Amino acid sequence: MLEDLWYKNAVIYSLDLETFMDANSDGTGDFEGLCNRLDYLHALGLDTIWLAPFQPTPNRDNGYDISDFYGVDPRHGSSGDFVSFIHKARKLGIKVIIDLVVNHTSDQHRWFQEARSSKDNPKRDWYVWSDKRPADWNKGMVFPGVQKATWTKDKESKEYYFHRFYEFQPDLNTDNPEVREEINKIMGYWLELGIAGFRVDAVPFILESSHSKAGSKPKLHFEYLKEMRKFLQWRKGDAVLLGEANVLPDESKKYFGEEGEGIHLMFNFFVNQYTFYALATADTSPLIKALEATRDIPGSSQWAYFLRNHDELDLGRLTEEERQTVFARFGPEKNMQLYERGIRRRLSPMLGSRQQTELAYSLMFSLPGTPVIRYGDEIGMGDNLELEERHAVRTPMQWSGEKQAGFSKAETLIHPVVDEGYYSFEHVNVENQRREPGSLLNWMTSLIRMRKECPEIGYGNWEIMDTGHKEILGMRYTWKNKILLIWHNFHEKSLELVVPEKMAGASRIADLMSNIESVADEKNSHTITLEAYGYRWFRTVS
Repeated sequence: MLEDLWYKNAVIYSLDLETFMDANSDGTGDFEGLCNRLDYLHALGLDTIWLAPFQPTPNRDNGYDISDFYGVDPRHGSSGDFVSFIHKARKLGIKVIIDLVVNHTSDQHRWFQEARSSKDNPKRDWYVWSDKRPADWNKGMVFPGVQKATWTKDKESKEYYFHRFYEFQPDLNTDNPEVREEINKIMGYWLELGIAGFRVDAVPFILESSHSKAGSKPKLHFEYLKEMRKFLQWRKGDAVLLGEANVLPDESKKYFGEEGEGIHLMFNFFVNQYTFYALATADTSPLIKALEATRDIPGSSQWAYFLRNHDELDLGRLTEEERQTVFARFGPEKNMQLYERGIRRRLSPMLGSRQQTELAYSLMFSLPGTPVIRYGDEIGMGDNLELEERHAVRTPMQWSGEKQAGFSKAETLIHPVVDEGYYSFEHVNVENQRREPGSLLNWMTSLIRMRKECPEIGYGNWEIMDTGHKEILGMRYTWKNKILLIWHNFHEKSLELVVPEKMAGASRIADLMSNIESVADEKNSHTITLEAYGYRWFRTVS
């Protein structure tokens, strides 16, 4: 039964130890500190944490350059500290998903050190090599404008190795059965320690065959995704794979599998990008098309919806004209843009108003999937554009107005706190907002609770309602004889809707955000007023 699939009605909170909670004198976070903050997450109403990499690493890419998949970086504590964290999370009913970063390793990983030592080394074929520089050596970079190549000559072995990401992150060769077996061991190890699943980093590149011809479209081994799913389910029946794959709608079906035998959840980058286009233009038509384009997935599968994450806001799926429109509204200055395709800003400063921030989050929580929140967005944290690349949105959590935002007692932090302007920690922090009934934090807590009370979104069927206004998105959910009606107004002016009783599903509908009901008039219609950037959630009253 769909109700048995816990991820259908989950709310996921994304964080990393380095910027969420510090308990170390050097200004880095650890599992002891995170344990101390689990009560905060529980009070928010969250039931799932997505934890960024914390394994041993040279830390040249925020921990995504892993040098040992089977441990905890000493900066973050020990494996025993991790188990204590999992124990407390379980007691609070919070599931933990961790990053599975197996497209590549750090160049300091012992596997790569062995592989580069000799062409005859058993680990040599664990990576992708070429004795000559391939013709496409400077094509397919993940970070254009910053990354210069995808093939780099290794000074020690005198051959070129392949890397989709930075040159210090050589790609693993997943064509090799030994590599696949090792990835199973990695998954099995962390599952035994109590995690609920994995956020799988860079899924298309994991599936990419090393035998793809230069200049041609890479061949993807989707059967390997099914192998990963099968292994996961045998080890832990209700564990999940949450995939990062920024692909077009038609391609996404291959990741879920025809019968839902592939990945469980996948981030909906396509809808994400058209969400920001709608926020920039007040035109919901392209967003509706994006929702319809991603509708057709197996019943056991699920989209994960987000607004911002730890990377740039990727606008690569928009047309050039659409992308420039979003740039003009949300990232007009060159230093706000990144990789020739995205915006490196936090949500609140990008949108610029509490009204639009609420609209955006109400919308995201109402979309047909699982909502994912980035740490700090619940209090409207800002960014630091003086930091390089994606570090602009990876500043420490602002817990209080005390020194270093209550994040750390260290004099110097790995990532500096936001300490200037409207979004400085003195003005925007958890402690202040806890005490303000009308704060964004308390509003977000109410939104999370309301989303958990609306299983129609996670489990039910949905349709787009004709509102007669391109500025208003209307969605109708049905599940177990319940009907949920949600409208969002992207316009800067208030608008009025006349909703026939037949569309509403009842003569009485209750507003879930306020203590009022709408009763159909003599014309069997409901009149719904939406303020500027307004939103309304209703459920039918039997």
